[in-house]
Amino acid sequence: MPSFVIAEKCDGCKGQDKTACMYACPNDLMFLDKERMKAVNLDPSQCWECLCCVKACPQQAMDLRGYADFVPLGASCVPLRGSDSIMWTVKFRNGMTKRFKFPIRTTEEGSAVPDGGFIEENTDINSLNLFSEPSSLKLPAVWTYQK
Repeated sequence: MPSFVIAEKCDGCKGQDKTACMYACPNDLMFLDKERMKAVNLDPSQCWECLCCVKACPQQAMDLRGYADFVPLGASCVPLRGSDSIMWTVKFRNGMTKRFKFPIRTTEEGSAVPDGGFIEENTDINSLNLFSEPSSLKLPAVWTYQK
C-alpha cells in the first residue's frame, strides 16, 4: 500500500526545513516541495509500505493506496498517532467502522537499553555473529559451517 499525500490536508509541517514524513521515511522517498509547501512521495513504486510516514504525519495528510484484497471498493484504513498509542480506524466497504488502539511503546521514552542487557566481549567487526550473540541466544558459541 504505497503512501501518498493528501495535498488539501498537508501544511508542509508549518514551513520547517524537513517534514515529519521526511524524518520518518527509511527509504528517503518523501520530499518537501518548497513552492507549494507540501510533502510529496517522489517514487511510490519504491515505497517499502512500512507506513512510517503515515503514522508520523501530525495533520493526517498521508493515506495509503490500498490493495484490492485489503481495502476493496472504497474501504479505508487510517492511523491516528497519539503520544502513547496509535488508533487505527478501519472503514469497511459496507459502511461499518471499527477502531483498534495499540500502544506505541512498552517502556518509558529514553529508558531502552541499546544492548538489551547483554554484554559481548567480541567486538570483531568481521565476525558472523550479531551484536548480542551468542549470549542473547543463551549459548556458549554460535555454530558456523566449517569447510
